[in-house]
Order: sequence, then C-alpha cells, then structure tokens
Amino acid sequence: MNTSAKNGQFTVKAYQGDARTLLAFNLPKARTKNLAGFTIQCQPKGKESYFLFNTLRFETPADHEQVASESPNSSVNAPIHKFRWVHVPGSDHQGTSPFFGDYTYTVTPRYFNAKQSMLKLDPTLSVSVTLPMQPFTTDDVSVGFTRGFTQSQAFVRHFGKKAIFRPKKKELLFDTSQVSGKNDEGKSYTFADQYQWLGFTARKRIFDITNEVVKNKNLRLDAFAYDLNEPDVIKAMLTLAAQGRIRVILDNAPLHHNTTKPTPEDEFEKEFTKQAKAPPQLLRGHFGRFAHDKVFIVSDDKKNALKVLTGSTNLSVTGLYVNSNHVLIFNDQSVASTYAKVFQTVWDKKVQSDFSKTDEANKPSAFTLKTGPKMEITFSPHTGSVAKGILDGLVARVEKEKTQSKGSVLFAVMGMDETATGPVFPALRAIHKTETIFSYGITDTTKGVALYKPGNKTGVLVTGKPGTTVLPPPFNQVPTVGLGHQVHHKFVVCGFNGKDPIVYCGSSNLALGGEQQNGDNLLAIRDGDIATVFAIEALGLIDHFDFLNKHAAKAGKAGKPAAAPADASKSKMADAVGWHLSTNDKWVGPYYDENDLHSTDRQLFA
Repeated sequence: MNTSAKNGQFTVKAYQGDARTLLAFNLPKARTKNLAGFTIQCQPKGKESYFLFNTLRFETPADHEQVASESPNSSVNAPIHKFRWVHVPGSDHQGTSPFFGDYTYTVTPRYFNAKQSMLKLDPTLSVSVTLPMQPFTTDDVSVGFTRGFTQSQAFVRHFGKKAIFRPKKKELLFDTSQVSGKNDEGKSYTFADQYQWLGFTARKRIFDITNEVVKNKNLRLDAFAYDLNEPDVIKAMLTLAAQGRIRVILDNAPLHHNTTKPTPEDEFEKEFTKQAKAPPQLLRGHFGRFAHDKVFIVSDDKKNALKVLTGSTNLSVTGLYVNSNHVLIFNDQSVASTYAKVFQTVWDKKVQSDFSKTDEANKPSAFTLKTGPKMEITFSPHTGSVAKGILDGLVARVEKEKTQSKGSVLFAVMGMDETATGPVFPALRAIHKTETIFSYGITDTTKGVALYKPGNKTGVLVTGKPGTTVLPPPFNQVPTVGLGHQVHHKFVVCGFNGKDPIVYCGSSNLALGGEQQNGDNLLAIRDGDIATVFAIEALGLIDHFDFLNKHAAKAGKAGKPAAAPADASKSKMADAVGWHLSTNDKWVGPYYDENDLHSTDRQLFA
C-alpha cells in the first residue's frame, strides 16, 4: 500500500512496510535553492504527535530558528538532508513497544535565508499523508522480519555493546525471563526483553502459530527444522510432542549431529523422544546435503492443512536474534495443503535425495490468493536441469529490469562468493555496474563491495560483515557478528514501483548446488504490496551498512575515534569532531544530477 499528496509542486509519497514506513519527497529543482532539509512530524492516531529525530544538528543552533521545547536534534530544529526516510516507530519516542495503527506524517521543506540562517517553519508549505503503521498482513498472507541490527546504535543504546544472547553455560532449555545483562545506563534487562526487540515481527509470527496450536487441542503441527535451539520454541514443540500433536523433520548433517559431542539438535532429539506420546514423531535426515527448510504447517484433527509459515528464519537464537531474516504466513488452505503434501512425501521417503524425482520437485506449484497475489513455489532438491531452469528464470527477470524506464533490483542475499555455482550470484554481483537502473544490494560476502560514489550512477552493494568499524562521534561503537551471519535473507525484488513487481524469497540460497542437494522452498510472489515490504527491508539494511562499510574501510587508518569530554552528550561529541549539518544547499546537488545515483533514487521512490 502506498499513498501520496501534493502541495503545489511539493510531493510526499508514503509506502507501507512491515511495522515501518518509507517516506519519499520531491520538489522541482527550482524549489531547492537554499533548501535546508525536511522536517517530519509524526502523529499516531489518538496519540501525542512528535518530530522525528536527526542524529546531527546545526553547529550553532541559536543561529537558526529553533523550537525551544524541542531537542536541537529534532527535525523541526535539525531538518533531514535526504529525499527519503524509513521510519521505524519506537526508540526515541515510544520505547520498545510502539503504537500500531494509522499514522499521519506531515513533511515540511525548510529553507535558509541569504545569511545561511534557517527560517521559521512555514506550515503553508507542508504536506500530510496518512497510512497504517503495523505488521504487514492481509486476509491471505502475513510477512515478518527479524530486526537484524545488532551492529547498530539502537542495539547498543538498549542493551550495550557487550550483550550476550544466551547463558554462558549454553544449556538448551533455559529460562528466558532471567536477567541477561545491564545497558550502559545500568538498567537490567532479560533475555526475553532482548529477544522481543531483536526478533521483531518475525518472532511474533512464529509464536503466534506455536501458541495457537498449543492452545487449541484440535490442531496439529508439522515442522521442517534446520538450526533448532530457540528455547521457547522448543518448549512449545515438546508440549505438543507430549500430546502427540507434532511431527518434526530435523536436519542431521554433520553440523547438527555428532555422536561424541551432541549438538543442540541432538539434545532436542533426546528430549523430544523422551516426551513424545506416540513415537516416531521425529525424523532426522539431510537429503544430499541439508534439510534446509524452515516451515510450520498447521492442520486440524482431520488432517486438513489450514495455514503454513515459511521463509529464511531458522528456529534458533542466532536465526531469530542475530541474523536478518524473514517469514511469511499463508492463511490459505491450497498453499498449506501443498506444503503438507511435500512434508508427507519427504516423511514417507525418509528425507532421501530421490525427492528430486517427484512431481512436487519437478513442477512449480502456482497459486492466486483471494486478495490478489499470484505466486509460484518450487520445492527442492531438484534434478540439475530443473534447478538450472529455475535459477535461469530468476536471472532473466533481473536482466529484464535493464530494459525498463525506471528499472530496479533490490536484494539481500546471504552468500555471493565466487565458489557458489549457478547463474544468480554472477548476475547480482554485476548488476551494480549497470547505470540504467537503480540497484541496491547487501550480502554477507565481503568481496566486491561497491559503495555509493557521488557523481556516479552505478548501484550499491554492501556487506553485512564490515568487520571492525571506527565510528566518529556522536555515534557509539557497535559490536560485530563474529563468525555468524548478519544477512541470512535470500530475497530479490525486481520492478519496485513498476508494472510487474516480483519478489523471490524463502529458504533457498539461490545457488545451483543447494537447489540440487538441499531441501528448500523458493517462492516467486507477484504482488506490489509484498514487493514493497521486502524493498523497504532492503533499503533499511543497505543504508545502515553503507555507513558502516565506509567507516570500516577507514578503520585501519583512523585508529581510535576522536577524543571527547568524559560523559559527553552526543551533541558535545559531535562538537568535538566538528560534524554538524551544513548551512547551505550543496547537499541537494546529487539528487538533481542525472549522472548520480541519488537522482535515480529520488525519481524512483518519490
């Protein structure tokens, strides 16, 4: 869903994401002379309004019109120097449990006078738009994302740089209500507090399903699991095991199974078998390489499949609370029945590689949902020719964007190294070189990074693993993810804002080897609203990590951040290094330079 409004030649467009909003602005070039930025006021329905914050402020706020009751970093006093902004409610104004409902955004362009002093806000220039701010859901499909921002200012502010994600004793089943640590202000928090914030809407989707099944004795659950160690998920699964209302197909590849040093999955198997009412309800296997699906199928006591949850999110502490991931729930019996049939086939075949010979593996399953989305789902492992055909089709859709007047490709893909086989990664690695489209991508691979360059129309490709960063004041230093993954997504959005938008997503790593050897599901969803939700997820990640990547590249030379007074506020730390908002309109130039990606960005989104 998107909406737009105009005031003369000033346009504001708002796009609904998953518990977030993308705002984009446009002005004719002639109206950008002396432009000081944009002030954004936010009005949750029935709640007190507030101005969004800018991390930076003017060096000397008193030289500019200021609202005395507002912080110098409020966008009414420090307007935003960008033509689009992703708003995620919470943090500065609503804490970790923000209001969901209709939000009205009022955006006002601000101007300097001839002496480079910002003028008073002129409400006659403002534009207001209203749309829902809530987790994305329709009658047929719901989408959820993990927050995936352990390397962020917000995470450090809430939990501190040295936060842990599970007890040091590494027990499988632990009480998540126990205190996990203290933040920099000395406030204690629990593992559950961390998990709720980090798991974001994906966590809620997963627990909505498990809680629904646990509470309703007429429902059953079939689950595909790969990584499995999230304690509260496991507790729900063990409750269902004791009642004979769950079956689990669990990966037993070497990273998940060890006879001498049991893995968390081995510990789960032991506990599950002990509690199961009517064994066997659990099957271990790994096809040619991995049983890589992450799926919940809900059925009634007559074995009618009712709904299904799928996506890239592993049912693990890392999968939910460190990785950037997605889930989708289809409240559609035809989709759920297809997944149920695949589950039964895999169960009957005891997770063997000859699944590639079945109809489910060789023919895409096509659906048109009641609310409009059309999609195809493929289930692997496939034969070599079928796998190649599927990935070639994805690449052809990416290449098609090069022929569109406002073509775009946005993606978040875990691995894109040269050792992976198949056509997808070479295409995504090369797409940023194409200047005729807007391309924006993020991966955990550290090679081939291409950051934004002023005066250049080539696209952006960032890594979610920038390594050690040295951030300048007023920013806090942030932790790294170590050997784990930041980006665990596997999605590609083509044709945002176009006539044929599509998002590819699911558990598939989009490599030829995985499509031939792993149990996976790959979805191709043709729907503008769902493509928009994924595009906004990509924008948030890429913008954030583009900033971290730039400072990682300088880390070796920068050494330590510039010194600031002890216990200094962020504004004082900014003063210490002289980093403030500019007092001229030079920041606007790239947005109107036809040879700059910022201009392509403005035209695509606004």
